[in-house]
Amino acid sequence: MLLEFEKPIAELESKLKEMKDLASESNVDVSDAVKSLEDKIRQLKVDTFSNLTRWQRVQLSRHANRPYTLDYIYSLTDEFIELHGDRNFGDDKAMVGGFGQIKGQTFMFIGHQKGRNTKQRQVRNFGMANPEGYRKALRLMKLAEKFNKPIVIFIDTPGAFPGMEAEERGQGEAIARNIRDMFMLKVPVICFIIGEGASGGALGIAVGDRVLMLENTWYSVISPESCSSILWHSWEYKEQAAEALRLTAQDMYHFKMVDGIVQEPLGGAHADPEAMYAEVRTQIFRHYNELKEIDTDTLIQQRIDKFCSMGVYQE
Repeated sequence: MLLEFEKPIAELESKLKEMKDLASESNVDVSDAVKSLEDKIRQLKVDTFSNLTRWQRVQLSRHANRPYTLDYIYSLTDEFIELHGDRNFGDDKAMVGGFGQIKGQTFMFIGHQKGRNTKQRQVRNFGMANPEGYRKALRLMKLAEKFNKPIVIFIDTPGAFPGMEAEERGQGEAIARNIRDMFMLKVPVICFIIGEGASGGALGIAVGDRVLMLENTWYSVISPESCSSILWHSWEYKEQAAEALRLTAQDMYHFKMVDGIVQEPLGGAHADPEAMYAEVRTQIFRHYNELKEIDTDTLIQQRIDKFCSMGVYQE
């Protein structure tokens, strides 16, 4: 899958491959030309990805090859045991979680999960969790708290599932309960927005001591398309909506809605997943090592104060 702004880069990379293949077949030395083209490609990537519009970053956050929650979990952990069910209604495949070990330290990993193909997307409900998904997530958080294990959360959802059956089972209540109870968790909570962070569907598992956004992700009360359809009665104005919403990692950090931005490899997380996993691992331990030194009462109070100080208001 190529995004429109990636096509010029892909064309040059195709020419580079042809040049290398030709050199290999004809045994001609074209090393200087190859190096020159490689430099040109790198500079084009730098110029392209350092000047992305907000809508282009939204597109990158949805890239089909972008790593999903289970990609991170399986790549980061030495051992992972997935846990299922909310002990009330069922097991929501759009929300995954379980205990995993990294370098001998056990974490509880939780996150939204999307699918790669049509069948997987249907099974995972396109990453849109039902109430049982949020209740499963809270059950796992409470389990981590019981065993005094830190929690790492990966957020990537276009929103909580809006179906009638979800509302009948208490979608709003499940999200609200998660937000309330996450404030009082007695263990460190580190949240990463790895793709889309839409509305209450994201916020339902995003109350953390550290909330970090990957460079090419977005976090907002509404998607650009939905915003466009409400304001202009058409999806054609989604680019303008993205600009107005100021939903990128850079915007959110500027407004102090998140605690940091995790840099992605040049070209996006999908361009070099292994480098992305390594950086996320580094960030997990960096923040965990800071948070584990804070006593429980202070940790909770700092978490509450952080979220209460968000936003601008006038009395």
